[in-house]
Amino acid sequence: MKKKIKKLYLQKKKRYLKKIVGTLEKPRLSVFRSHKHIYAQLIDDKNGHTLACSSTLDKNIALKVKSTSTKEASFFVGETIAQKAKEKEICLVIFDRGNRPYHGRIQSVAEGARKEGLTF
Repeated sequence: MKKKIKKLYLQKKKRYLKKIVGTLEKPRLSVFRSHKHIYAQLIDDKNGHTLACSSTLDKNIALKVKSTSTKEASFFVGETIAQKAKEKEICLVIFDRGNRPYHGRIQSVAEGARKEGLTF
């Protein structure tokens, strides 16, 4: 039964990612959430390169917050990824929530990025 569930999960993921493709002009803002940390990357899918990344493992974010698994920490990750995007003159992105609901810490990353000037 486990193989069948994994196969269905991979099919669902493939359907989801088929619609979301990042380019150099409009990269994909990919968000990955684990239990303790959250990671954000700007990815150019055409060339297969990561343009910028930010996570709660960064020292400047870890010093600002009490815990890395909170909405506040996620908000700072969104702000820092937007600042790095501005340095590379990127203002439009495609938001990739990783087939998870737009809720909680993932929503907080998006709000932090929007506050710094990224548009989805």
